Amino acid sequence: MSIAYRSSEIPTVLIEPVIRRIRLKLGDHFIADTTHAIVIYENGGHPTYYLPRADFVAGALTATSKSEPAPLFGTKTFWSLQSNGITLPEKAWSYDGAQVGIPELGDYVTVDWRSVHWFEEDREIFGHPRNAYWRIDTLPSSRLVEVFVDGKLVARTRRAIFLFETRMIARYYFPVDDLVEGTLVPSDYTTYCPYKGAASYYHFDLDGKRHENIVWYYREPFPESSMIKGLISFYNEKVDIRVSSGNAE
Repeated sequence: MSIAYRSSEIPTVLIEPVIRRIRLKLGDHFIADTTHAIVIYENGGHPTYYLPRADFVAGALTATSKSEPAPLFGTKTFWSLQSNGITLPEKAWSYDGAQVGIPELGDYVTVDWRSVHWFEEDREIFGHPRNAYWRIDTLPSSRLVEVFVDGKLVARTRRAIFLFETRMIARYYFPVDDLVEGTLVPSDYTTYCPYKGAASYYHFDLDGKRHENIVWYYREPFPESSMIKGLISFYNEKVDIRVSSGNAE
C-alpha cells in the first residue's frame, strides 16, 4: 500500500509500506512481529506505524464494542491488548478507511505508543518512529559563534558544530572550554530525540541568577549525530546567539 492524497476537505496524508521489521512487546513477551507494516504521515507530522492484525500473536487483540467517528479515516474501532496476564483495555485501534476509500486500512492496527515497547529490527525505539523525510546534518564551522545571556557574553567559539534539522532552527554545539562566563550546574531534566538520542541538561548560573535548563548535551548521540557528542548547546530561543557571516570578527 502506497498512497498519498490531499483535498480541500482532507489534510495531506501519506501512506507507505515499511520494509523494516516491526515488533511490539507487552511485558516480557512480543505480541506482534511483522515485515508488512505500513506507516502513515498526517500533515507532515510524526509517523505512525500500523501493523497487520494477522501478525499479532493469537489472543493478543480482543475486539471491543467501543467505536467512534474519525473524520480523516472513517470509523475508529478500539481493541484491547492481552499477554500473559496483562490486559490493557482499548489501547489499540483501527480504521475502516471508508472516509478515504481505502477499505484495506481496516486490516491494520496501531497501538498506544506508551503501552508497549516498540522495536525496529532488534533496536528498541523511543518517542516516536523516525520520519523518513526528516534529516539531520552536522557540519563543523570556523564561523564565530557568540552566546549572550542577559546581554553578557558567556561563550565565544570558532569550533562549533552546526546542526541542521528539517524544519527546525539551526543549533550550535561547542566545547565547554569555550565558555567565558557563568557556571554550568547539572540538572535532572532529560529529553529524548528519536533522531539524536537522550539529552541531558544544565542550569546556567550567571551573576547570582539561575537560568534553568537552557543548556543541553548528548553523552551518547546516535551515530549520525556523533559529531556533537559531549558538546553543549544553548537554547536559541532563551539567549542571544550571534553567528558571523564568515571569518571576520
